[in-house]
Amino acid sequence: MLKTRVLSGIALVIILGGALYMGGYFLWTLLLFASIIGLIELYRAMHGINIGESYKFNILEMVGIVSSLAFYCSILFSKNSNDAIFVVILSMIAAMIAYVLTYPKYKVSEAKQVFFGEVYIPVMLSFIYLLWRDHGFKMTILVFISSWVCDTCAYFTGKTFGRHKLAPVLSPKKSIEGSVGGVLGSALVGVLYGYLFGFMPGYMALLCGIAGAISQFGDLFASAIKREHGIKDYGNLIPGHGGIMDRFDSVIITAPIIYILAEVLM
Repeated sequence: MLKTRVLSGIALVIILGGALYMGGYFLWTLLLFASIIGLIELYRAMHGINIGESYKFNILEMVGIVSSLAFYCSILFSKNSNDAIFVVILSMIAAMIAYVLTYPKYKVSEAKQVFFGEVYIPVMLSFIYLLWRDHGFKMTILVFISSWVCDTCAYFTGKTFGRHKLAPVLSPKKSIEGSVGGVLGSALVGVLYGYLFGFMPGYMALLCGIAGAISQFGDLFASAIKREHGIKDYGNLIPGHGGIMDRFDSVIITAPIIYILAEVLM
């Protein structure tokens, strides 16, 4: 199991690193694929359907998937930044229309889940592409540094010094000490990254520290959805790691945070 996890992790880093370095259509395509798969995983999870169990998408969820594709096309082909916002609004209207035309087949909560899923995964994950487009490869890497370094440092710090539970009901193994260690680890790596690549170290520490802190809530939020709906993993696309949502739960929330901080602070 450990060997499978390590090998698939190496393969993931190679694929993702190559797409980030090359950018453009390569990165856009990879993110679109990850977004659609992640959205499908989320829809399944919200119905409490585990891996291997049969599942058929309903018309509302099909609206969410098609709308996500339209959103990605808008950020790639449109020169007007407002077009992406228009697509998001139109997708919500489309979900509302589908709900009305099929009433009372679906509950209003299902319509809300469809729109929430689109914003939560495809829209938020697309900020990796937007960050590469507007701020370059070096800034985009920070999304993964701040989230995955934080996760790693939090694990080892918590295992060594953890005494006080961070979210005892939701995730009993996570500790406050581990959380602090994760944030400090992200900030320290941010400082080193700044020195290596010509950024202000203090700025990098602040950016990675904030993003690392928020990334932990992304992890816990995705775990809460699984716990609420009684599933173990979102998927099995990445051997030893699970699905897109299992591996990128913290990255999803970190990407827009890094982009916003880059826009505001740079």
